[in-house]
Amino acid sequence: MTDHDRRKLAWAYLSRVAQGPHRELADFAVHAGPEAARIELERGRFGERLQVRAHIDTAAADLDLISALGGRLITPDDDEWPAWQLLSFDGAGMPTASDQSAPFALWVLGGISLDELCERSVAVVGTRAATAYGEHVTAEMSGDLAVDGWTIVSGAAFGIDAAAHRAALGVGGATVAVLACGIDRAYPSGHARLLGRIKESGAVISEYAPGTTPAKHRFLARNRLVAGLGSAVVVVEAGWRSGARNTAAWAHKLGRPVLAVPGPVTSASSKGCHRMIREGEARLVANAHDIVAEIGTIGDVGDGRPSMFRDIDALSESALLVYEALPASGSVSPVELSERSALPLVKVRSVLPLLELEGFAASDETGWFRLARA
Repeated sequence: MTDHDRRKLAWAYLSRVAQGPHRELADFAVHAGPEAARIELERGRFGERLQVRAHIDTAAADLDLISALGGRLITPDDDEWPAWQLLSFDGAGMPTASDQSAPFALWVLGGISLDELCERSVAVVGTRAATAYGEHVTAEMSGDLAVDGWTIVSGAAFGIDAAAHRAALGVGGATVAVLACGIDRAYPSGHARLLGRIKESGAVISEYAPGTTPAKHRFLARNRLVAGLGSAVVVVEAGWRSGARNTAAWAHKLGRPVLAVPGPVTSASSKGCHRMIREGEARLVANAHDIVAEIGTIGDVGDGRPSMFRDIDALSESALLVYEALPASGSVSPVELSERSALPLVKVRSVLPLLELEGFAASDETGWFRLARA
């Protein structure tokens, strides 16, 4: 067995045992390696909740099952890991103790590289109890975006989610369905055929190991990935209390634009959208052109990747320490930044790409330097 295979088994084990996000364990696994993280988990380092599940080792069987389904497990070790999108979870100003971190790994059905699918993507979400108006607007927006090469990301639920997926498929575009259960389960069961079509031209993904059943807290955790994998979140219809608003809240935390479609003032299905627009939580959009225009206002960094952050207030504590250690003029090496910031070198090296993505720093043959910001 190769080192890569052993690490893959360890990532699969962590995914099964953790059953969702866990920031402390995820950070340790990235920096020290998944095999070391497994050992420390079994010793109780990451709390009793994980230690009582430490005996559950179905990693080999899980990987065999996914392989038999034609899928795969992708991890931070893999080239197709959507690193640029998931870096936002380390720099969105969230507390370091938060369990709402990037996933350990992603279980995937679909032949296209996931980082390629997410390079130009828009999340489209909304109520399950969609009206004919909502489904029509969703189909037009999502279809137009897909024709222009945008991947549509959603949660495969009834209503707006399904309309967004179907519109992308209808024009031969790409779409990604993020599930709140194992990808070996069709949920909702009525969307088994739709999920089968999605994996043919896009991807069906989940952070949960095969066999994991849906649960309310998993839908809430799923929403953060829908928000994180899109360059913006578009809410088409949402009630006063809606899961789509939870996705929108995650978009705010991750620095993504939140966009909402207005509906008839008499429609209960649009009350959530109207509230977000009225209270400044979302920008009003009416078509695909409006959506692309709002995404474009974020600005580009370096090679054209979108900068998801606007000022240093959005940086995590570690990212801020490294940013402040960058000189006003000249450049420094990561080792010097480690000394200046009093952070471990491995942490400095993990933060620097995030600062580069956000437009705070850049590097050349002489080292890393601070970028002037308006």
